[in-house]
Amino acid sequence: MNHSLIKAIIELSETNLNILVFDGIGNLPQFNPDHDGDTVALEVSDFRQQLNNAEGIIICTPEYAHGVPGSLKNAIDWTISSSSFPHKPTMLITASTGGFYGHKALMETLKAIEAKNIENLQLVIPFVKTKVNEENKITDEKTLAEVRKLIFDFIETINNK
Repeated sequence: MNHSLIKAIIELSETNLNILVFDGIGNLPQFNPDHDGDTVALEVSDFRQQLNNAEGIIICTPEYAHGVPGSLKNAIDWTISSSSFPHKPTMLITASTGGFYGHKALMETLKAIEAKNIENLQLVIPFVKTKVNEENKITDEKTLAEVRKLIFDFIETINNK
């Protein structure tokens, strides 16, 4: 459902944002600080370059076993030495059956790496399967209003560097 939600966000913001989706998160090698030097895997280098080129970052994730998906945490770990996140507007949406535990953990990680305005650019969407359909539409009016406000605040944060 998170892919459907991202597609809905792209559609809702298409006149104001140019959103590029990174689909290679599963291709990143396991993070190892001993291998994080001047030469890293091409997948890591490409990922970091996309983050560096972005004016803002949108993370839309499920929660697994009350935690952050391992591939997402791995990707974030690869950004620490490259300083890809500090002071970059970052929007976080955790969309899952519950989502609150993983969201809280991810918020702490994003604060630690100094993602910009993360306190105001975050949302948990519990029971997402009842709120987003397979046609990439947010069907729940309250959720739609929350996502629209989040997009607006994200754009404002980007524009007020």
